[in-house]
Amino acid sequence: MKRVLLLFVCVVALASVSCGYALAGRGNSLPSSIVKVGIPPFVNQSTTPDIDRVLTTAVTQEWQGKGKYRVQPDAAGADAVLKGTILSVGLVPLAFTANQQVSKYSIVVTASIEFRETATDKVLWANPSFQARDDYDVAGGVTATDVSAIFTQNQNALDRIAKAFARTVVTSIFEAF
Repeated sequence: MKRVLLLFVCVVALASVSCGYALAGRGNSLPSSIVKVGIPPFVNQSTTPDIDRVLTTAVTQEWQGKGKYRVQPDAAGADAVLKGTILSVGLVPLAFTANQQVSKYSIVVTASIEFRETATDKVLWANPSFQARDDYDVAGGVTATDVSAIFTQNQNALDRIAKAFARTVVTSIFEAF
């Protein structure tokens, strides 16, 4: 009886050690041939001025934080290229005041993103309708009808959505492997 119990405990212990779970955001198994990553300026098809520059910069900084990769602003000589097209930036009302004024928005950035290995021209990761969101509380007495007005009034809102966008893009690419 003791042997059966001991065997059961050992099997359970071994099974729990090799369960296959990993921490999210810790994956880093891109092909070893990728050392130089080109991140050319994103294309802006939205009505929000300068969002392409802000998001390109945020993604570049996030990628540089991964350590072992050299990031450059173009595709020339890169082992892989990350291209992005900002399709839209919109506001979704989340909460209202007693006077039916919007008190909280969700800012939604939709983009087409593609990460391609240049040697093989193989798409390693792509999402044609990638979305990043961030909530924004409207300051009392302020009315905003478009994202540009919010970003003009509050630089922190733009910084937060850019960081959320960059973190999600880069993490998605690394976790796809």
